[in-house]
Formats: sequence, C-alpha cells, structure tokens
Amino acid sequence: MPQTLLKGRIILHLDMDSFFASIEEREHPEYRGRPVIVGADPMEGKGRGVVSTANYEARRYGIHSAMPISRAYYLCPDGIFLGVNYALYSMVSHRIMDILRGYGTAFQQVSIDEAYLDLTGAVDDFQEARALAEGIKEEIRKRERLTASIGIGPSKVVAKIASDFRKPDGLTVVPPEEVEAFLAPLPVRKIPGVGEKTEEVLKLEGIRTIGDLQKRTPGELVELFGKWGLELHNLALGIDHRPVQERRVTKSIGRETTFLEDTADPGEVLAALEDIIAEVHQEAVERGYSFRTVTLKLRLKDFTTFTRSRTLARPTRDREVIKDIAEQLFSEFRGREVRLVGIRLTGLVRPGRGQTRLDDFCPD
Repeated sequence: MPQTLLKGRIILHLDMDSFFASIEEREHPEYRGRPVIVGADPMEGKGRGVVSTANYEARRYGIHSAMPISRAYYLCPDGIFLGVNYALYSMVSHRIMDILRGYGTAFQQVSIDEAYLDLTGAVDDFQEARALAEGIKEEIRKRERLTASIGIGPSKVVAKIASDFRKPDGLTVVPPEEVEAFLAPLPVRKIPGVGEKTEEVLKLEGIRTIGDLQKRTPGELVELFGKWGLELHNLALGIDHRPVQERRVTKSIGRETTFLEDTADPGEVLAALEDIIAEVHQEAVERGYSFRTVTLKLRLKDFTTFTRSRTLARPTRDREVIKDIAEQLFSEFRGREVRLVGIRLTGLVRPGRGQTRLDDFCPD
C-alpha cells in the first residue's frame, strides 16, 4: 500500500454510543438493562414513525435506526418506547462538542453525536493520540456520565471505520503501517458511501471484503462505477484527503419522491408525505436543527410545479407540526393528479429553543 500517502496526519473520530437512548438511561436508571427505543410511540399514528436510536439491548432484537417503529414494536413489544426529547439531547450534544473543541488543531461536527478532530501538530505520534483520546473519553464520562467510541487513523475514513470497530466504549488506533491489514477483513459496507446497491454490484464481481477491493485495480473499479470507482479504490486503502473543517451552514433539509404512476388519491399522496416527513425530521434531529418554515412541493400530471410554504413564529423540531402544515398546504390540491411530492425545511437554527404550537403559524 502507498503508505507515504497516509503519513503526516492524525485524525480522530468520536461517535457517542446509542446517544439518545443512553441519555434516557442516564436520566432514568430504571431503564438500564432493558431494551430502549427512542423515536415514537408505536401506539400513536398507527405506528408510522421511525426509530431514531436503539440501545444495545434493543439491537439484540434486530432493531436499528430508521426502522419503522411498528416493526420495532413487532420485534420487541416489551421494550421501552420513548419520544425524542430534542431539547435535552441538543443541550448534551453542545456540551460534549465544547469538550472536543478544547483538543486538536481543527474540529468538525458531522451530526448531533459525531465529530472529527485533527490532532496533527497537537500530538507527536499515534501513541500520544491514544492517551489524548483516553482523556477525552474520561472527561465525557465524568462530566456527562456517557460513553463514546473513538477511532484514530491517518485519514477521516480510517478514523470513522475504527470508531465503529469496538462499540460501545471503544478506542481503536490504526497507525499508517497497519491500515491495510486493519481494513482488509472488514465487509465492504463498512466503507462510508457503500450502500446496498453498490454492495450488490461488488458481490457479483466476487468482492465482499475491503481486502477484495484492495486487490482490484483502479481501472477495474472505474469500469464498474465511473469516477466513484477511483474514490472507492482509494478509500479501500484508507486514502482520504478530506480536511477536518467546520461545515458551511446548512440552509435547508429536503426530500421528494416521484410516483410510479400519477395519482389523484389523497390517501396515497399523504402516505408518501408521511414517509418523507419522517426522513427530513430524522435528519433535522440528528444534525441538531430546529426549523421555522415548511415548504410543500407538488408536480402535477402536466408537469406544472407548485410550492406552498408556512412559516412559524418560533423554531420547532416537532414532527407533528411538519405533518399538520403539509396536510393543510396539500388541501388546495386534493383530487388533482400528482406526479411528484416533496417537503423542505428551512429557517434552520441550532440549537432549538423550545417547542412551537400549531396556533403559532403565520403566513409566509
């Protein structure tokens, strides 16, 4: 492996362990040792919500984030199902991120419970980086009574994969000379960006592990995936030149879907909207955002496209608010044949400050 391309940087990735559920266990000691699923009440709304976080006891039942809450209830009806306490999780997240900002030469938060640190220049070698990581974990444990898993490597991709290697409460350090051997036995899905479809294509080519990828030439992978094939080859070798830096401010969070056939059935459109709302809401929560404006996008059978918006007096993170606004905005188009539907949240702020009631609506 071209180790010279990996030398020179020391990158740390921190991932809190089952963050939402762990906070709930901290606040409610009686939950400890029991399956805790945070996301929605499976008895409300016919269980159309999704799982935000499940603790490790719940994961033994096959429950994972983004799973429909109805499926989670089917797998574990005796679990503890909780709504999402946005204000509490955001407050804890900000305290943890403030701890991290005190270390390293650069900081980048990537979600409500994940962040990178560039330790290059802050420590002399990977041994010192391990000691520093142990100090970070101990400080979080003492101050927040929570555990974190940390990975350290010569690039962001290696650090991220390493942080997931020994969960929960893990610490995995991968110096440059060990990168290839560390990555080789892992399944290809461990590479960020490799999803189900990419995995299936790779399996057809006899590629199941990262080691299998390492043995292929860049040209072979480019033939399969175009430019992404070259990046995939580099990631399999742990090569990732992305810097650790604060992200630009997110201006919006949105999703849309196109129906296989145009539909005038309001129930079908509203069901699609509920799925979209669950996705945008989960992303907002995971990234620590509240929103003020909800925008509905509709494309009709003749390809005319409409957007309708509603703005709140104060920011909120309430999923039911998104749903109620979307239903009100859609009422104008009931009975018309719809080709595409979408939802976008704007007016994003971080952290949120309290909930908003439906009577706080004001026209855009």
